[in-house]
Amino acid sequence: MNESAPNEHPFLRFPHATLVSLSIPVLFSLVAEPLTGLVDTAFVARLGAVSLAALGVGAVVLAGVFWIFNFLGIATQTHVAQAAGRTDRQRAGRLTALSLAMGGGFGLLMIMVGWPAASPAAVAMGAEGEVHRLAVDYIQVRCLGAPAVLVTIAAFGSLRGLQDMGAPLRVAIGINAINVFLDALLIFGYGPIPALGVVGAALASAISQWIGAGWAVWLVHRRIRLTAGISIQDARDLLRAGGDLFVRTGLLTVFLLLCTRSATRMGPDAGAAHQAVRQVWVFTALLLDAFAISGQSLIGYFQGSRMIGEARRVAGFVCGWSLGIGIAVGLLMIAGTTVAVRLLVPASAAALFLPAWQVAAIAQPLNAISFATDGIHWGTGDFRFLRNVIALATICGSLGLALLDESRQEALTWIWIVTTIWIVIRAFFGMARIWPGIGNSPLANKSPFDGPEAGGIRSEPGPKANREAKREG
Repeated sequence: MNESAPNEHPFLRFPHATLVSLSIPVLFSLVAEPLTGLVDTAFVARLGAVSLAALGVGAVVLAGVFWIFNFLGIATQTHVAQAAGRTDRQRAGRLTALSLAMGGGFGLLMIMVGWPAASPAAVAMGAEGEVHRLAVDYIQVRCLGAPAVLVTIAAFGSLRGLQDMGAPLRVAIGINAINVFLDALLIFGYGPIPALGVVGAALASAISQWIGAGWAVWLVHRRIRLTAGISIQDARDLLRAGGDLFVRTGLLTVFLLLCTRSATRMGPDAGAAHQAVRQVWVFTALLLDAFAISGQSLIGYFQGSRMIGEARRVAGFVCGWSLGIGIAVGLLMIAGTTVAVRLLVPASAAALFLPAWQVAAIAQPLNAISFATDGIHWGTGDFRFLRNVIALATICGSLGLALLDESRQEALTWIWIVTTIWIVIRAFFGMARIWPGIGNSPLANKSPFDGPEAGGIRSEPGPKANREAKREG
């Protein structure tokens, strides 16, 4: 936990340096997982197309499920950051212990549900024959690591809530290094260890995830003593936030799937062009997410400290940096158009790819604002507002997709125009919630003595506040 008093926090004197120093390790920890996925792909590709297809099916299914439980990290980070702002170490430890226990419980439930559901899930993804068999094996073995994955997500949320961004990075690097080593050992075999193929890749992931979970829990316990007592109200707070984030994530996923479906129905060239643009868009999101996650911790901290003015100041810096990164990314995309065409799409899809790529590039600054405001409102615990905004954006975006004439040459470009409108709605309401502060905004201009309660997040006075209240009484 940040041991300095809120009025001595380094952000107050060095806002740019503080935000960037927090964001850089977050960025590298976010990038670590997709890079390891590429290594897994490279190893399994040596086994042949069938094994690689099975890996793809299993990885997509599990990634979607794990993403649903990302609320454990987001909600825990917000709660712990606010507790840190109140110098309430006991509440931070209690919330973290509860989140870790919930992660383990949900993980065990995933094993029980995932084992029998692996086969129908693979069928739903279009897997047949040997691809289906290997995909089922991969999903089932990977499910054994589900409790570890969810516990690690919760632990990372707690550490980031304490503004310790380096510890999650070290654990992420360690997990991925172990995974790469075990991939080589278990996929191809060595000495007495048999070659396990795709199952070996799944087993390598599960083992490395359990090692990482143990390491992450130890780091959290070293920072704050985990408290065994379980509060029903704390559980309700986390589950309420989880419900809102679950709906938000689901709606976001639905819209992106609808975009992919529309592009795929246009034909293979349009599908390939859309996938190329989408992959770059997803990768740039990692860069923007780093500032959002850092802003979430800082805003939660100052919100808990009842320093609403400083929380708003953090919001300004997060939006400024994100906008700058978004403009830079957009310009790089435009400048690198020729390279992108050569590397990402077949020649037959180039004509469809170019205008869609340009629209996606122009939309990057707006996309940056939507990510930034997501992180800001996570920090205040304004989860219900974010849920409602994504619902409005997805309804509008889905109607736009439904009106598209997929037989027209420019239909793919219009898919990305609709996506830009979807982004604009999120960015507009995200900004308006801060400036001027529409609705019951937690970041509306308030007296420094106004409480930080917002969005269902329950605030408790910390020990320091209790002592001051007794003194004044």
